[in-house]
Amino acid sequence: MGRSYGQFCPVAKAAELFCERWNALLFRELGAGSTRFSEIQRGVPLMSPSMLSRRLKELEREGVIERCEDEGGITYHLTDPGREFLPLVYSLGTWGQRWTRRELAEGEIDYGLLLWDMERTVRGDAFGDGRTVVQLTFADLPAKQANWWFVNEGKVELCVHDPGFEVDLYLSVSVPDMIHVWRGDVSVDRAVERELLKPHGPKRLVRRLRKWLNPSPLTEVRPARETAPPG
Repeated sequence: MGRSYGQFCPVAKAAELFCERWNALLFRELGAGSTRFSEIQRGVPLMSPSMLSRRLKELEREGVIERCEDEGGITYHLTDPGREFLPLVYSLGTWGQRWTRRELAEGEIDYGLLLWDMERTVRGDAFGDGRTVVQLTFADLPAKQANWWFVNEGKVELCVHDPGFEVDLYLSVSVPDMIHVWRGDVSVDRAVERELLKPHGPKRLVRRLRKWLNPSPLTEVRPARETAPPG
């Protein structure tokens, strides 16, 4: 790990591990179900592979994650001590949702991270039995990057190229607007009403859109400026 605070205080000792750059995000990724190196890396795209490899080894030495190897390859998992960090991760998210700025800086408009979070979060069973294909079009991206397909058959598969199935529900939205919807800054219904998010398809599928998106509990945390009493 990085530099020691040089204190015996338990807060200092825990902070040396948890507050090291990237570590909170690694706990977030592992807590969300990422187990393979490539999956973890998709959640921290600005972290170099060499840094990620080094940090995973350090966390393993600290006993908060374990490395497992079998016929399927190498996977990483939180240990019991590691899982005790997850309420802290959620508390950080709650604080961030309530108190940090809601405007998006240019470097925060990351459609790759958005798609990765959507792929592992949306509910593949939201539309009922059988296959339902959702085509998501980012209206503000170049044509080669604009279209993505979610194939829902109980589980969800995100396709970079047209999978060849008939599309059941089309969604058109800009990347910033989709981030705002995903983050809970604007509700799904409000986004549709304001035509920030434009669904095209059978009404029965449109009605299940919110269930499919499966918003995080953090989206229910309102920014402080919305809940502060009038002065």
